[in-house]
Amino acid sequence: MSRDHACASFFAFQSGFTSAEMASNLGYDDTPIIPGTKWHVHDGNRPQPKVVTPGSNSTQDQPGVPPSDAIVLFDGTSLDGWVKAWEEGPAAWKVENGYMEVVPGTGNIKTAASYGDIQLHVEMTAPTVIKGEGQGRGNSGIFLFGKYEVQVLDNYENPTYPDGTVGALYGQYPPLANAIRKPGEWNTYDIIWQGPRFDGYKVVVPARVTVIFNGVVLHHAVELQGPTEHRILAGYTPHAPYGPIELQDHGDLVRFRNIWLRELKGYDY
Repeated sequence: MSRDHACASFFAFQSGFTSAEMASNLGYDDTPIIPGTKWHVHDGNRPQPKVVTPGSNSTQDQPGVPPSDAIVLFDGTSLDGWVKAWEEGPAAWKVENGYMEVVPGTGNIKTAASYGDIQLHVEMTAPTVIKGEGQGRGNSGIFLFGKYEVQVLDNYENPTYPDGTVGALYGQYPPLANAIRKPGEWNTYDIIWQGPRFDGYKVVVPARVTVIFNGVVLHHAVELQGPTEHRILAGYTPHAPYGPIELQDHGDLVRFRNIWLRELKGYDY
């Protein structure tokens, strides 16, 4: 008898189920209800996780492959699905060699579609021709809901104020580390985003974000103080539970590639 079969038989004996009954149920229905749910501990009737084929990791030369359920926002070929953030019209940034590049003076760009809670993947690289210092070097930003900024900046041997460092939740929380690669090398943001919840004019659940940059955790489930501001305190006013992904034109030739997201719909708990 295999170890797994032996364990199944033991648990069937302990619970009073036959092995056949356990196999058909995949679990138990005589165990306690998990608080806050309608499901028993080890409930075999609880909905199964959906099957997702994982993607592949990027290299410096090639972007990776998104997971099978991803919404691809930029695949390196066109800016279809992107528009100007501040006025009508298509996004005016340059696309070549599998990346998009900021065209200074054309303004921020955003997705035409809006999204709620998401897992977001973005890759970026700073210009190899180094100009400026501090906030004036390789500056851009990733805005969730078009309001909440995760900082993009070339901080390779280039210090600035901590809550404006690459990967910062701008103006609120410095990153736990500066994990930027050299200019010209690709960096990877993986962001888990949960938008705020409002009850009338009151924020019930603040926005929450986790940021992993080049495999290094910069923020874990940090609660934001409100949408991003510059030189003033942030604060909440009610807004929709969804919004676009926005990329910033800060005047620097920052490049982006391999942008995709996965929607984190409400789970059936």
